[in-house]
Amino acid sequence: MSVVFDGSPLKAMQSSQSHTAQTQTALSAQELSQEIKSFISGVDPVQGRKLSIREHARCAVRLLRSVPACRGAVLEHLRGVYNEHVSTFLHNLETEGNASSGATSNLEDIIQEVHGVLSEFIRLNPRAWAPLVSTWAVDLLGQLSSKHAGRRVAPHSSSLNELLQLWMSCAATRSLMEAYSLCLAAMLAWCPDACVDALLDTSVKHSPHFDWVVAHIGSAFPGTIISRVLACGLKDFCSHGAKDQGLLVDKGSRVPKIGSVVGILGHLAAHHSESIRKELLRMFQESLTPSTPLSPTSSSTSWESSPQLRRAAVPFLLQLAAMSPNLFGAVSAELVELLRPPVLLQLQALLQGLPREELDNMLGLAVHLISQSPSGGAQVLRFLADTATPASVIISGPTPSPHEGVREGCDRLLQMLLLHLHKLVFNRSDGAEASLLNSSSSQPQRVIPFLEELRSHVGQLCAETLRLERKRHLWLHQLLCLLSVYGGPSIATETLCQLLTQACNPEELALAWQLHTTLSSCMVGLVPAAVAHCVAQIHTHTLGPRQLKQLLLNMSAAIQSQDEEKRGAAGAQSSMAVQVGSAVSGHLHDFCPLLLHGDSAVSHAAVRLLSCSPLPRTSSPAHLLLLSRAAVTHFFMVLRRRGQAGKVGRDGSQAAESVNCSVLLLSRFAAYSPLTLKAIIQQLVEGALHRGNADLFGGQIADMSGAPISSPSVSPDLGASLLDINCRFGTTVNFSGSIWSVFHGGVIGKGLKVRTDLQLLDPSDVTQNIQTLMAVIVQCCSSSGLNASRTPSDPDDPLPINAEAAKVIAVTLVENVCPDVANGELSWPPEEHARTTVERDIHIRRCFEAHPVLFSLLQIVAAGRPALCYCSAVLRGLLATLLAHWEASREAASTDSPWHLQASCLLVYCMGEGQLLPPVLANVHEAFPLLTPFEVRLLLLAVWEYVRGNGPLPQKFVFSPEKGLFYRDFSRDGDVARYVAPIHSVLHKNIDRLGHLCWRFQL
Repeated sequence: MSVVFDGSPLKAMQSSQSHTAQTQTALSAQELSQEIKSFISGVDPVQGRKLSIREHARCAVRLLRSVPACRGAVLEHLRGVYNEHVSTFLHNLETEGNASSGATSNLEDIIQEVHGVLSEFIRLNPRAWAPLVSTWAVDLLGQLSSKHAGRRVAPHSSSLNELLQLWMSCAATRSLMEAYSLCLAAMLAWCPDACVDALLDTSVKHSPHFDWVVAHIGSAFPGTIISRVLACGLKDFCSHGAKDQGLLVDKGSRVPKIGSVVGILGHLAAHHSESIRKELLRMFQESLTPSTPLSPTSSSTSWESSPQLRRAAVPFLLQLAAMSPNLFGAVSAELVELLRPPVLLQLQALLQGLPREELDNMLGLAVHLISQSPSGGAQVLRFLADTATPASVIISGPTPSPHEGVREGCDRLLQMLLLHLHKLVFNRSDGAEASLLNSSSSQPQRVIPFLEELRSHVGQLCAETLRLERKRHLWLHQLLCLLSVYGGPSIATETLCQLLTQACNPEELALAWQLHTTLSSCMVGLVPAAVAHCVAQIHTHTLGPRQLKQLLLNMSAAIQSQDEEKRGAAGAQSSMAVQVGSAVSGHLHDFCPLLLHGDSAVSHAAVRLLSCSPLPRTSSPAHLLLLSRAAVTHFFMVLRRRGQAGKVGRDGSQAAESVNCSVLLLSRFAAYSPLTLKAIIQQLVEGALHRGNADLFGGQIADMSGAPISSPSVSPDLGASLLDINCRFGTTVNFSGSIWSVFHGGVIGKGLKVRTDLQLLDPSDVTQNIQTLMAVIVQCCSSSGLNASRTPSDPDDPLPINAEAAKVIAVTLVENVCPDVANGELSWPPEEHARTTVERDIHIRRCFEAHPVLFSLLQIVAAGRPALCYCSAVLRGLLATLLAHWEASREAASTDSPWHLQASCLLVYCMGEGQLLPPVLANVHEAFPLLTPFEVRLLLLAVWEYVRGNGPLPQKFVFSPEKGLFYRDFSRDGDVARYVAPIHSVLHKNIDRLGHLCWRFQL
């Protein structure tokens, strides 16, 4: 045995022995020599027998107390004693389940004695004994843990709590742990690195069986262990050379201690994560600040004082984070907050001296860290994009623009990150392409934590992309493509839906087309899925009015871009337009309720979309009726909005555009099928006569009897009255067909009914509304939804009115004006028969008075011959009341009754246009303004007689294939001369005023 001593430690040990010698009997030189020989040979020199384990250990303890020079040999011998105790302890657990056997007890008192001696030496002279004992104790713990790790009673190395419970119940290992803790506590003030170095070296050799020791020591000294473990790991990292410090795999093999550092910090993270986070951030900040002279209390081995260690700190932290994603996740969020422009400049100054190869390796390692970051990915991405974006286009930012070199570095880092993500996404597994096309693929996919976290930030990424900042939106758009491929159809659908919802102009909408172009090669049915997702959001009211309006406008813009294909636009844009139109056509019944949305902007966007969307090839009747009713209701809504916009002086361009789109939508629906044509025409007529829309067309709100309803301010409330109830239409006994009729002229004692003129719209607005209504009805009736419509031979001629469509108008008009009229009442009775239908005729006249639009509707019906025949009852009732008026009139001229004159002229004109009258009789209305009331009655009576004699029957009309119209041959109706005699008489009497009209009444 040879031992080399430093003089001062030896003197210190001797001084510590002096205190022990005072309490025990001093051994003579002969006795010491005999003890040394006995310890070396293992034989009792007196009795000549071999020493037992216990006796040999006693001898070693006596030498340890008396001869400090023997401490190395004694401690080496005690390894075997501790090992024997541990073996016996575990054997007893395996065989008897009892660790308190006699052999164990005999050795346990020796171990307690050794522990007491070592503890006393450490307490009296820590500088001499603590480094030696700490190294010996921790190395022995590592050997014992590894040697007995395979025993049956030893738990698995991952079960730290069970391992701690097992080894701490053993006296030997518990004694070693207490001795090391005592040494560490004594060395903290002056030399903590030596103790921690021993812990790291042992952890490298005996991990993972040694992890329980690290966990226990770290829990007892968390602050010291964390800081010193990092410092020792940094020194070891730097001592192995800095050329390969950026390489992940090589560095892990060339610097073995870093694996132990990761393991130790990983064990401590469960209960001391905050301390670890603070220490890692402190090391990063200290590495950037300029070095300062050491304070008197600073350690001579502090890494902060070494420029070489400072330069290696950042690569060391990167390597540490790469080996432990949990450590990186703990500091990534706060680290990004620290990277302000001053810190970035310091970091650039620190790293700019490194070789190009090392910088590239560090960038690659940083890219790997970001892609594998389990949290904070969105924050890291925002930091990189903000820093790398050129200063001239940064719109908002909490800090000033960084240095140009820093910006270029972040730009390069971001591009490398996108390239790395591209490789990860498209090389995840052999079945990557199959999984893109089929989301139910069973191929295992490698998780990319960075993209996994960004799945929940699709909306924010789309919003940032649509800002169209130079470079920035290109990076984010590429990232959205990668995220869509990685996340599969669900994320791709969400991304495309977000772009369609948030884009506000054609340039922004083009990003959606670019995304679709990129993804269409690996995903099928992306556009239909996106439209279905948008429909689902509409049903769940996820989108606000502004977002909903923008979504509808963008869809309509996408569909309308099909026209650009015809003008030579790009095929990708037109391809998406076709797909969007096809997808929207399958969901028209989902979009049509938006026509009635409370927000006018949303309803305007909805009608724009529906008016340009292709109609589905097939659809259920329920959906068709829903579409038609919503479109008609919207039509009347936009008419009212157009008038209101003009009143308040607002720009009515949107309202006018909504009206045009609504007209287009109705005409397209009407041309879709006979069902939609009939439904739309019927609802348009009913809506125009409805009391809620009557004022739009200059009408008055009338009650069921046809009389206008007075406003509450003019007509006082008389309270509930049985007489009022009985006076209502439907509750009165119908005396039709008899000589009795009941007239509701007023209430006894209250005078006649108060008839008030309600406030009407501006006449120009009324005229415009009527023209719009007539235009849409004419367009619907001119469509080929029903039979018999043909294109006229002359392109300048208007399309003919469809006879069947005009018939729908006629039937609907009759049903609304006079519900009790049977459709079979086509033939006209004698003029005296009108006395039996006075009440009904008055009702018909009041309806025409209240709704001027009825005459316009009659003109359309007349143009669709022979549809006017089905209005026979209405025409007869109106003509009867006009005859009665002109007969009772005592005015000098017909112009003194302006409404009746106009009604008479329009009635005769419509009957002539519908060919219920021959031309000679159809022209009589031209003379009405120049005649007296009695003469007007004579001419109208001639009209009555002709229609009575030649009933308005549809069978009298013949279809002309050349012109696509029905015509009536009046030559088959007999001689017309006998009906013209009153006309000629009137002409002769008023030849001075009617001479210029004589040629109009020639047979």
